[in-house]
Amino acid sequence: MKTNAARLLDTLGIQYELREYEVDPEDLSAETVAAKVGLPPEQVFKTLVARGDRSGVIMAVVAADAELDLKALAKLSGDRKVDTVPLKELQPLTGYIRGGVTALGGKKEYPVFVDELVELYDVISVSAGVRGTQILLSPADYLKVTKGKVGPISRTKS
Repeated sequence: MKTNAARLLDTLGIQYELREYEVDPEDLSAETVAAKVGLPPEQVFKTLVARGDRSGVIMAVVAADAELDLKALAKLSGDRKVDTVPLKELQPLTGYIRGGVTALGGKKEYPVFVDELVELYDVISVSAGVRGTQILLSPADYLKVTKGKVGPISRTKS
């Protein structure tokens, strides 16, 4: 299935692979998605939507097996304070539902901040903009398309 994210990559001539998987509405965790698409969780990146006190809405992209460090994100984004947005705001802000949020081909372009671990891999996986489909592409292409700023914004889950 072609999503807006895939169409955007097609338009830009960027190589990618779509990988579909069975969705369990009871378990939308990025770790589960990683297992279903056959990649280690550290190579599958989830997109979280946050709001900074200075920058407004921003997107944070961290590995499936990591947690977003809000203080580190605030520092990288130039904010004093950052909080994730309430679930009810996800779709109005991005056009995507939980489990399908991506920084690619969204309703509106927001600043994107990507955890530095992204640079460790030849290929990463991100949501294709719908539950049940992931896009595999090079981190360099992902950063180029999203204009992502890279920095240390995650911590290991405890």
